[in-house]
Amino acid sequence: MRTRLTLLCAALSLAACASQPLSTQSSAGTLSAQPSAFAQAGAAAHGRAVKVMIVTMFAPEAKTWLDRLGPWESVTIAGLSPDYPTVQCNADDVCVMTTGMGHANAAASTMALVFAPQFDLRKTYFLIAGIAGVNPERGTIGSAAWSDWLVDFGLQWEIDGEGRPRGWRTGYLGINTKSPDATPALDYRTEVFRLNPRLTEAAWAISHDVTLADNAQAQAARAKYAYAPANRQPTVIRCDSVADDTWWSGKALGARASEFTRQLTGGQGVYCMTQQEDNATFEALSRAARAQRVDLDRVAVLRAGSDFDRPYAGESNAANLLNYASQGGFAPALENLYRAGHPLVQTIVGHWSEWQNGVPSGPSRGTPR
Repeated sequence: MRTRLTLLCAALSLAACASQPLSTQSSAGTLSAQPSAFAQAGAAAHGRAVKVMIVTMFAPEAKTWLDRLGPWESVTIAGLSPDYPTVQCNADDVCVMTTGMGHANAAASTMALVFAPQFDLRKTYFLIAGIAGVNPERGTIGSAAWSDWLVDFGLQWEIDGEGRPRGWRTGYLGINTKSPDATPALDYRTEVFRLNPRLTEAAWAISHDVTLADNAQAQAARAKYAYAPANRQPTVIRCDSVADDTWWSGKALGARASEFTRQLTGGQGVYCMTQQEDNATFEALSRAARAQRVDLDRVAVLRAGSDFDRPYAGESNAANLLNYASQGGFAPALENLYRAGHPLVQTIVGHWSEWQNGVPSGPSRGTPR
């Protein structure tokens, strides 16, 4: 009996050790996690398997899902925002979590989620869904955009407007560059991310024909713009998102967002939505992926325009920003997160046998029920 007990204790001790990631020195001189695949699988096996995790940033974004897809079971996760300490999950294994707004909240909450023992997220599809400012040259208020690229607009140098060199439209330039025309080195490793194009294409194909919500106030606001697509009805589009914790307004800053997106994506990215959190959320997911907790090929980002990032002709930059709520885009943008995002969620859940091992191709993507 004592021998068996000793062996059992030894086995438990080894299991406890195996559950800790091993850190080794990489060739680049930084610590990289080398987790035990057996330990990761064992830990995750005790958690609830989730098909779709909808990531929202504040309560109204979550509400558009919570009001429709319940009933819900609340799961308390240590380390989430004190304002949003629980994840809500339904019988279809669709869950909704809320990070809190801004880079810090998004990163901290997402890290808490992906390492929580309550969930097995290895085959989970993540839908990051939130409202945003919209570039009127690429969309309009109410438009819902699926992103291929995530660009951190906040990772730049900035020179005060009164002292910037002559000919510069703004004081922004890439870190450790000499002019706005130069592409910076990606020293932070979080400046730009590319999402799985197959998933983005599938999401757009499934949803691009849906009718989006609108209202009279938003229609009046967009009618003040003399060009398309700003003055057209909202549609589901495919273009890219920039993150910055500083809210900004103006044509020159919008042009810089477009330029910076092109620079960091090798000319492939097209800026259309501005928000605060997406690069932070994705970096947290990236770290979880390196620990074999999530699959980065299963991350989609949907942003819906609630206000314009620049004024119409004759309006000041200040008025556009300070009166953003008067544009009327808040309610339709929230509704359109659901209208554009739910077809993807429904398709994944309804055709799980085809989606569980990765994004299917062609007709096997299924159609919403």
